[in-house]
Amino acid sequence: MNGLTNSTIICWGGICLAGGALAFIVIFSYLAATFNYPDVLDGPAATVLPSLLGTGSAGRAVWTIYAFLPLIWIPPGVAAFEAFGAVPERRGAMRLALIATIVAAIVMMFGLMRWPSVHWSLAQAYAEAAAPEQAVIAATFAGLNTYLGNFIGEFLGEVSVSVFFLLTSLSWLRLPARRRWMGWLGIGTAIAGFIGAFRNVSDVVAPIAAVNNYLLPLFMIVLGVALARWRVSEITVSQPLSVS
Repeated sequence: MNGLTNSTIICWGGICLAGGALAFIVIFSYLAATFNYPDVLDGPAATVLPSLLGTGSAGRAVWTIYAFLPLIWIPPGVAAFEAFGAVPERRGAMRLALIATIVAAIVMMFGLMRWPSVHWSLAQAYAEAAAPEQAVIAATFAGLNTYLGNFIGEFLGEVSVSVFFLLTSLSWLRLPARRRWMGWLGIGTAIAGFIGAFRNVSDVVAPIAAVNNYLLPLFMIVLGVALARWRVSEITVSQPLSVS
């Protein structure tokens, strides 16, 4: 694969990452305004399902777009591998980082996809069901939220993203000193992501999770812009890892 092709792959991976962050912010803001997202996720079926159905076809379309948005993690995973995989001692780490983005994309997509699909069907059934049936629907809704939402989509997905950030940031620290701030920002975001992923287990980490909600899109944009401006010639030989 020639240098021009590598540069193009890395550039587009960065554009996808930065663009994905902006798309995430736009959709998140829309759902916050129309669906009280993400606070609504902690609500009971009696509140959430009618509210979901009340968003109408437009809301379902937005949830569908949101469900496929995590696929945007794969191009930057490939881009980061192409950028740092040329360094022999980083190739294994960046291969793991690429796998982490694939895992994150798949599990986050599955977690979010429950809203315009199974949850939408549950909302329709709940609106017409009698009290005993509503109790069954509510239990199904809660179970799907815990399994697909909290543990698969959020926990596993966010941990995978943090792995990608951590491994990529460690590679950034091998670059000239003027760029090490990006590596440290990525490491900080990764650590906050790791800790914040446990928010569904303990409320103690909730403040860190709240901070990570801002760090995540910020570092996505920073890393995305850096990859978009990447030149293959910038890393042709290994440089020792330095924390000075």
